[in-house]
Amino acid sequence: MDNTQPRMRWWGWGEDGNDGPITPGAKKMLTKNCGWPKGVHNPPVELESVQLPEADLPDSSRTRFEELLGAEFVRDDHATRVSHAAGRSLPDLLRLRSAELPFAPDVVLYPASHAEVDALLAISAQERIAVVPFGGGTSVVAGIDAFRPGFRSCVCISLARLDQILDIDEESLTATVQAGVFGPDLEEKLQASGFTLGHFPQSFEFSTVGGWVATRSAGQQSTGYGRIDENVFGLRCSTPSGPVELRSTPATAAGPNPRQVFIGSEGTLGIITEATLRIKRLPEVTLPDAWFFDDFHSGASALREIEQSGLRPDIARLSDLNETAFGLAQLGSDIQRKGLLAFLRARGVTTPCMLVLRYDGRKSDAKSRRAAGREIAKKHKGVTMGGAPETQWEKHRFSTPYLRDQLMTEGVIVETMETAAPWSRIESLHDTIKADVEKALADRGTPALVLCHISHLYTSGCSLYYTVFAQQQEGQEMEQWKALKTAAGDAMVDNGGTITHHHSAGADHAPWLPRETGELWLRMLRAAKAEVDPEGIMNPGKLMHGPSAL
Repeated sequence: MDNTQPRMRWWGWGEDGNDGPITPGAKKMLTKNCGWPKGVHNPPVELESVQLPEADLPDSSRTRFEELLGAEFVRDDHATRVSHAAGRSLPDLLRLRSAELPFAPDVVLYPASHAEVDALLAISAQERIAVVPFGGGTSVVAGIDAFRPGFRSCVCISLARLDQILDIDEESLTATVQAGVFGPDLEEKLQASGFTLGHFPQSFEFSTVGGWVATRSAGQQSTGYGRIDENVFGLRCSTPSGPVELRSTPATAAGPNPRQVFIGSEGTLGIITEATLRIKRLPEVTLPDAWFFDDFHSGASALREIEQSGLRPDIARLSDLNETAFGLAQLGSDIQRKGLLAFLRARGVTTPCMLVLRYDGRKSDAKSRRAAGREIAKKHKGVTMGGAPETQWEKHRFSTPYLRDQLMTEGVIVETMETAAPWSRIESLHDTIKADVEKALADRGTPALVLCHISHLYTSGCSLYYTVFAQQQEGQEMEQWKALKTAAGDAMVDNGGTITHHHSAGADHAPWLPRETGELWLRMLRAAKAEVDPEGIMNPGKLMHGPSAL
């Protein structure tokens, strides 16, 4: 297998062969809330028809790169440039389907060692060439778009050949991993030795360790296993000014933690080439559970009490009314859906909100935590469904992004957004974001269906994750996206939420950072960047310098 080839198809999510049909129930619900486009069929274009800016890398620079890596690993063919030119945000997908990409790297470089990454950055700094790091290409916030403000040339540095799991320290429960290792490959190796990282973002199949660390990623089991920033004990980062190596340590009082400066830096300070991560032993059991509540308030209150009681569910996900209804609408059997709704109505649940939970660990501990969680759910008038809904959700948890590609072909746009806030603000924030997004799109004449779920629990609060559907406005898709994105971002930051809980800032969220962090903190970040990247070549336009599409 050629590990330099991107794992995702160039025009959308994932791999061919995994696109399931849009179920009649889902189409019916979308039609009722958004309308269904008439006679629209916009399949992806042919790769050869995609227009790119002409490559503009000086011959002398290319020669230096080829002398370092070999000509085989300095590539500028059309397919390679297209497949490294965009992430998977809605604007990225719209551009890919329009067959016109305004940004693309001039070449893609494939180093195989720390030293080669160091040397590539030194050459790029000397010749003032913009650099965009590339892991799996799953960014949904314009985090890997090849912006080059003030630079003639831009190169993409792929970490695909830095794909080694260097060490599993069974005594310290850590794993040292190169940045280009993909999620499934890491888990396969860990689980073969009886361990797990427990980090499963929705992008798990197509994202890398380096990408997780660079974006402060969270996974679907992070409530129990921790976010990636909680599980990085050491790292190495190549910068244009030289490498930064931060030793692995369980804790330190040696000033502010420098690891946390690089975790979430999104390639703007340098390229993370290696990380040492905390791992856990595989659980003896994984116990699923599922409940339905008659309203979002009851389910949220139950979740808050479960988390604040120290029960630590490893998976916890509460869908609001719309998301629960959409999930049930996607059931293949209408009889099955109607039977479930009748069962719930008979028990007083007429507007169901579904909660799925999972408790991992030693059998006695997991059973005790689940039993205590069940008592709390009952207290909040939940109706139990056993573990089957959670097990069913897990079977499909990595496949939902494929639905977006199918719907875009049919003329329906899909956007996702996420935030986090204290428990005391969650319900009002949930309602405000939904209402503001609906109004923004209704004002443009495109009614929206807005879904939301709670996940990623903390004693002080939780995250909210939104999915928005609307009919595509032909020729005005970017303005449509800007309207919903602006409405959601303003609602989040103005009402006590963060602009992003785990998608990172990229270029799309950067405009809200001054309101969230303050200008002084951004000046501090820029000062750090000036020290390690004095020419400003590293991933320009992201995080602290966002020339957003907004």
